[in-house]
Amino acid sequence: MTLRDTLLALSVPILWSLGFTFSKAGLTELPPLLLMGLRFSLAALVLVWFVPRPTGKYLDIFMIAVVSATLQYGLTFYGLSMIDASLAIIVVQLEVPFGVLLAAILLREQPGLARVVGIALAMFGIAVIAGQPKLENQLFPMLLTASGALVWAFGQIMVKRLGGQVAAFTLIAWVGVFAGPQMLIASLFIESGQIEAMRSATWVGWGTVLYLALIMTALGYGIWYSVLGRNPVSKVMPVLLLLPVFVVLESIAILGERPSLLVLLGGIVVLEGIAVILLADLLPRRRQAAAAENPAE
Repeated sequence: MTLRDTLLALSVPILWSLGFTFSKAGLTELPPLLLMGLRFSLAALVLVWFVPRPTGKYLDIFMIAVVSATLQYGLTFYGLSMIDASLAIIVVQLEVPFGVLLAAILLREQPGLARVVGIALAMFGIAVIAGQPKLENQLFPMLLTASGALVWAFGQIMVKRLGGQVAAFTLIAWVGVFAGPQMLIASLFIESGQIEAMRSATWVGWGTVLYLALIMTALGYGIWYSVLGRNPVSKVMPVLLLLPVFVVLESIAILGERPSLLVLLGGIVVLEGIAVILLADLLPRRRQAAAAENPAE
């Protein structure tokens, strides 16, 4: 990658991690579904004018929005509202092993030994965290967050089955078109006090909505897909391993959280498992590229 693309790629986990950290603060003023509904509605209003209509794929995208946005963010952010951001981001990393497992079950993709080892490491890391006596009363929100990771992984299987028939940025915009109203309607039935929450929300709550919609979603994903379009996946994807590291540091500096040593150790084990899974995907591509460059060897 060029220096410019390297710096752009590194900016993405920073932008996304700040969004996750700010969300923890925003959730003290706005309930989860309302916060996410406002986020996706605003993002859609900004993005939808610049992408083509996904003719013939509206139902597919509607269902993807139900699963990978409404259900996923509902579960994840209800969990986040009840536990530290530093703990929640570690649990969210289960998205990767869940994705590998679902691909094996639903798409018949063979995970291979390295990925199985990575999944085992990630699950062990979560078990280390969940086994702490200090977190006995936080197992339910951890389960909600983990369920969000599982639902996200299922949503990615749905996206994969689109077979690239909808461009990535078009998909992001139109998922927002459907997910925003879905979340706001769900908020009416599940949550309460929305009007009062919006009236009393300070710059923290509304600033979180603006950041999530314009910076985390529009700008963050815009940079991400732009860099991905110019560079091999193998050189870009590993930067996402920095996401939980940034969230933990930001939660300490901004939110005043103090994750325990076992949470940090468990998080390191989870990251090691994720790294093994990612490397299992990236190393074969590097070998293939080397073989193509040196066919005589």
